[in-house]
Parts: sequence; structure tokens; C-alpha cells
Amino acid sequence: MSPVNKSRPTKAERTAQAREKARAIREAQIKKDTRKKLLVGWGIVAAAVAIITVIALVVTSSIQQNAPIADQGPTPANANLHGGVTLLAKTEVVKSEPATVNVTDVPASAGTKAATVTVPGGEAEAGKPVKVIAYIDFICPACKQIETANRESLTNLRNEGRISLEFRPVGFLDQRSTTNYSSRAANAAACVVNSSPEKYVDFFNLLFERQPAEGGSGIPDKDLKAMAKEVGAANIDSCVDSKQFRPWVKHSTRAGAAAGITSTPAVFIEGKQWNGRTNLTTDIQTAIDAKKKAS
Repeated sequence: MSPVNKSRPTKAERTAQAREKARAIREAQIKKDTRKKLLVGWGIVAAAVAIITVIALVVTSSIQQNAPIADQGPTPANANLHGGVTLLAKTEVVKSEPATVNVTDVPASAGTKAATVTVPGGEAEAGKPVKVIAYIDFICPACKQIETANRESLTNLRNEGRISLEFRPVGFLDQRSTTNYSSRAANAAACVVNSSPEKYVDFFNLLFERQPAEGGSGIPDKDLKAMAKEVGAANIDSCVDSKQFRPWVKHSTRAGAAAGITSTPAVFIEGKQWNGRTNLTTDIQTAIDAKKKAS
């Protein structure tokens, strides 16, 4: 028997089949496009939520870091009422009694640059090493340059007992960051000297080594805490979070301005301000020689 021949679709049937196939393809594409749009839409929503969350965290952090600081507060252990930490040989710092400072006790700044600036506690003392006092700001590029260039020689003079070196960190350049970094860094350094005075120099040096650029947000508090741990200091988390010594930094900043200091670095050798043009170490050595000769 011969096979049964199948009847071929008519032209109309073939046209109808083609239209049906095209319709099915169009519907499939529409469904695919719809799913894609939904996924993209949800992706945009998720991204927007993430951005809003980040912005909220940044704003919250900024509000916390820029919150008003009390006028009155404690001094750190191992620091003085003038806002300074005095370094002696090796890692030794001058001890001090607990005290309280109040910004309202600071006289108003004269508003004009004095011909001669006299800083509190800066006067020379007979029978003691040459006194070197430096007002610095942790975001100040010139402070980093001077400190780095003279660090080794000043450390040697300290270790030889020829000088005492007092750093007074201030917040003159708080406006150069979006989070008052100058004062935040000074507070973190105060937290370290309060609990781990033997680690103060290491932390101080690290702050300058990692100095942030002006105009940004500065090093965040969480990293300042981590840096303290990095140098082996005791935990300063609660001290930083509570801004424990920010009133002390505020006080020393106002006191420096009231004394006539208008910029940093401002260095004083036996009470006399260094002019910034001559070699700092050479001028300190000259003061050492003069004191030795006079004794």
C-alpha cells in the first residue's frame, strides 16, 4: 500500500499560523520586557534606599561631630591647664593634678596682632631644661612639615635632658574640615595621654604621618580609635565618643588666641617666639648654650 498523502495547509492556514507564532513571540517579549522593567525598578528602589541610608548615616555622624561643645570640662591626666602635654626623656611626660577648665574664664582676644606674644606658662625657669612650647594643629600642613623636619633632633635633645618639649594642640583650623577634625584629633590625643601617657608620642607622630588633606572630613572617629590601639594605647572609644576633653581643647584654643597667637605652628623657646625663618633646632641649641653659660 502506498502511504497516505497528508494534505498541505492552505495559504490562509499558513498565514494564520504565522500570525499566531508572531503573536506568541510578541507576548513573550512583552512579558520579558515587563520582568526586566520590574527588576530595574526594584534595583533603583534598592539603590535609592541604600543611598538614603548612607546619607542619613553621614548626616547623623556630621551632626554628632559638629554638636556644640560644653564650655566647662576636665583636663586629661598628664596634661596642664594651658592645653599642653610636656615631654621629657624617652616616653616620660610631666604629671599633673586633675583640674577643670572653663572657656568663660578666658579673656577676649585683642583682635589685633601683638608685637610680642607671651603665652601662659611659657616663661623660662632657672635650673631646668630649656622650655620649648609648640602650638600645633593636626590638620596644619606647615605644622607637619616643621614637626617632621625637627623630630629627630628634638627627640635627641629631650633624651639628653637639655629641653622639655610641650605640645599644645588647638582647633584653629576646624573650619578646614567638615567635621571639626582639628579638635577631634586633639581630643583623641588627650584621650591617649590620659590613659596611656607612654604612648602619647607614638600617637602624636601617627596623627601627623596620616594627616588628612584640608577641605575634607578628616580621619573619622572610628579610625582615630583604631590608631590608638595600633600604637598600643588603652581603649579610648568611650573617651572619643563622649568628647571628654573637647572642652579642654576648646579652652586651650581660646587661650592661645587670647594670648595673641593667630596661626600655627607657633613655637616658643624660653618664652620667646621663634620667628619661623631661621633653623628651629639651631635656635634651640643657642638657647641651651646661653642657659648653660649663665648658670
